[in-house]
Amino acid sequence: MPADGGTGSFSNKQISLNGVNRTPETGGQRAVLVAVALPQASGWTVEDRLAELRELALTAGAQVVGQFTQRRSEIDPATYIGKGKAAELAEYCRHWDADLVIFHDDLTPAQMRNLEKILDLPVIDRTQLILDIFAQRAQTREGKLQVELAQLTYNLPRLTGRGQMLSRLGGGIGTRGPGETKLETDRRRIRTRIGDLRRELARVARHRTVMRKQRQTREVPVVALVGYTNAGKSTLFRRLTGSQVLVEDKLFATLDPLTRRVTLPGGGPTVLVTDTVGFIHDLPHHLVAAFRATLEEVVQADVLIHVLDVSHPKAGEMSAAVNTVLYELGAAGKPTITALNKVDRLEGEVPAGLAASLPSPVPISALHGDGVEELLETLARVLAEGRRRVAVTVPYSDLDLLTRAHREGQVLVEDYGPDGVYVEAQVSRALARKMEQAATAAAEA
Repeated sequence: MPADGGTGSFSNKQISLNGVNRTPETGGQRAVLVAVALPQASGWTVEDRLAELRELALTAGAQVVGQFTQRRSEIDPATYIGKGKAAELAEYCRHWDADLVIFHDDLTPAQMRNLEKILDLPVIDRTQLILDIFAQRAQTREGKLQVELAQLTYNLPRLTGRGQMLSRLGGGIGTRGPGETKLETDRRRIRTRIGDLRRELARVARHRTVMRKQRQTREVPVVALVGYTNAGKSTLFRRLTGSQVLVEDKLFATLDPLTRRVTLPGGGPTVLVTDTVGFIHDLPHHLVAAFRATLEEVVQADVLIHVLDVSHPKAGEMSAAVNTVLYELGAAGKPTITALNKVDRLEGEVPAGLAASLPSPVPISALHGDGVEELLETLARVLAEGRRRVAVTVPYSDLDLLTRAHREGQVLVEDYGPDGVYVEAQVSRALARKMEQAATAAAEA
């Protein structure tokens, strides 16, 4: 047993990722990935975690030249992997001319400083890697503000002793983004900037609240697409709405939420469909907090469509990871439809055990359109369960209610008479009450 209490192995050979063998990539910073396997049981093995970390690194633009896995009984508080293994890692990085080391788990400020001293290389962890991808993906003002806030909040306790690294402007993965120049300033200025960002995001949140209340006044149902990153949410969003949104086979391809109108088939209501940022297992809590203004769209949605990549060997674990984030957001328990996506990649049927454990499962292929009509029919049924049938005569003075019934619900019978329009419709409970009140008031007049 080595002196540091763990065993480890390096690899720069072909690495199997979701059944595809890949050799070290070309272009970008030359990165070595590091992960530790602890005794605690988990659905994600160290190989699974490294495979996903590799995808994150590729998305950020790195060239992965090798990876190191180590089995330990516990994390070393000083260097994460132990001083002896850190020395071996330094030699390995020199041999492969690496210029960046990425650790899967979050590192403490002390661990990061000690590792950079031993390795003589920049060291970042998974959170910094995700933040770097967010910085590249953010397009809207709100998205950029959220990324900057998350970066500064994460880096503030890591300033001590890291002045040389943090002074590099645009020095590569983990250093770019809206907040990179602020990392050179002192703690007081960074705290001031964090306060400014929080106030500005609070104004954005208030603006979103006003817009949301306007939607609620119009009684337009809101449907949010949620799911693990790269599950196919944006592809489904494009299929449903016809919008030419960005679709890439990369993690976190979509960061800023998009909302478009969709009319359900068979004379169903018009709904607003929102595409949201993808989730990931062990999503850092402060990232959830920083993006809460955006993720409130999920909390306020009437129905969630959980897009799940059933072709992935870890589909069950991905579903659990999404449910964990939904619980943290306070969105657990909402009416949910599970879009079992990418069935075109399956050799057989969707595993019966997986489908049976999920709410309202509908097999689809967002890419080819298979099952999308059934998905929309299921959505119409789930929405109808939150509505009720109304049969009233709407007076001509309140025809705006009839217009809303057409736009927001489903009108089954419409007969124009001398005193108003007799209507039978499936509408929201709130609109049904207004229609009944208008009819009662006209009858009593």
